[in-house]
Amino acid sequence: MREKPYRSVVKSISWRTVGTIDTMVIAWLVTGQLDFAVTIGGVELFTKMFLYYLHERTWNRIRFGRIDPSNIEYHI
Repeated sequence: MREKPYRSVVKSISWRTVGTIDTMVIAWLVTGQLDFAVTIGGVELFTKMFLYYLHERTWNRIRFGRIDPSNIEYHI
């Protein structure tokens, strides 16, 4: 089964939301500056979303760890 590109986009957005919040909290704890933490999170949001999308699309082309459902034998 293959994933359509829009599935990777939605997964990218949901994952980056979680990841960006994590990055902002860590940056805030380390620097003590909320505005700097939000700036770091904002930049990181877009760069990592793009990288994740490319990563997902690449892995969608790799057969490693996949099973072709048409080759599965069912025993009754």
